[in-house]
Amino acid sequence: MTEYVRYSVVIPVFNEEAVIQETYQRLKQVMNRTDASYELLFVNDGSRDHTAEIIQGISETDERVKLINFSRNFGHQIAITAGMDYASGNAVIVIDADLQDPPELILEMIAKWKEGYDVVYAKRTQRKGETFFKKQTAHLFYRILQASTDIAIPVDTGDFRLMDRKVCDELSRLTEKNRFVRGLVSWVGFRQTAIEYVRDERVAGETKYPLKKMLKLSMDGITSFSIKPLKLANYLGGMLSISGLAYLVVIIYLKLFTESAVAGWNGIAIMQLFFSGFILIILGLVGEYIGLLRRRVV
Repeated sequence: MTEYVRYSVVIPVFNEEAVIQETYQRLKQVMNRTDASYELLFVNDGSRDHTAEIIQGISETDERVKLINFSRNFGHQIAITAGMDYASGNAVIVIDADLQDPPELILEMIAKWKEGYDVVYAKRTQRKGETFFKKQTAHLFYRILQASTDIAIPVDTGDFRLMDRKVCDELSRLTEKNRFVRGLVSWVGFRQTAIEYVRDERVAGETKYPLKKMLKLSMDGITSFSIKPLKLANYLGGMLSISGLAYLVVIIYLKLFTESAVAGWNGIAIMQLFFSGFILIILGLVGEYIGLLRRRVV
C-alpha cells in the first residue's frame, strides 16, 4: 500500500465480535468507491470477547486494516482520540462499529468535504430500535447542553463525522482528559455543516452506553464547556440571603406591631438562611475564578 493515505476511518470497538466482520465488509465496499487510498483504524477498547482476534485476522489479509489495542477499557471518547492521533489521512472519519450509523453516508460527507467544509457531522432525524426512555433522555441532554454552553454544539449529533486533517491536528493539541469529542470539535471552530439521516437499529450486540455511562458523558460535556452550573451557586446564595433579610424584616414587624411573634428560634433561622446564602455566594465566586483560569489554560 502506498504511504500516502487520503482517508482514515476510525472505528472504536468494544465487545463487537458479532458484528465486526459485517462492519469491515460494508466499510470496505464504501471506501473502495472513493477510488482513493484509505485505512481502517480499529481501536479495540479493552474488549473481553474475540473482537481483537477477528480484527487481527482481517488485518493479515488486508493491509489497509490496522488494529490499535488498548491494555484495558479506557472509554469510547479516549478510543476515538487515539484513533485520530494515529490517523494519517487528509480526512478522518469517525464511525462506531455497531452499524447504527450507515457507512454509506461517508460518501456524502466526502462530497461535502470536497466542497470546502472542514467538518461534516451526521445529524439524526430519527432513532430506530431505541427505547422511549433512551430517546427522551438523549433529546433532553442535547437541549440542556446547548442551553448551558457558550459554544454552538449541534443537537442530535453523535461522534459520526468527517474532519479535515487540520481539525484533527488542532484537537491533538488539547490536553483534555475527560474528553467530549463532539464538543471539542465544535469548540475548535472551522467551517462545519450537517448531513441528516435516520439512525438504524443495532445489527447485533447491545449498547455500549448504558445509563451510567450516558450520565458520565453528559456531565463531561456540561462541565467541559460551561461554567453556568457554577453560577447556580451565586444565584441560589443570593436568593437565600435575600430570603433571610426579608424574614428578618417580617420578624421585626411582628415583634413591634403584633402579638404573634414567636420567641427563640427566629434569630437562628435568619442566621442560617443568611450565612448559608453567603457561603454559597463565596463558593460561586471561587467557581467563577476557576472557570476563568481553565479558559486561559485551554
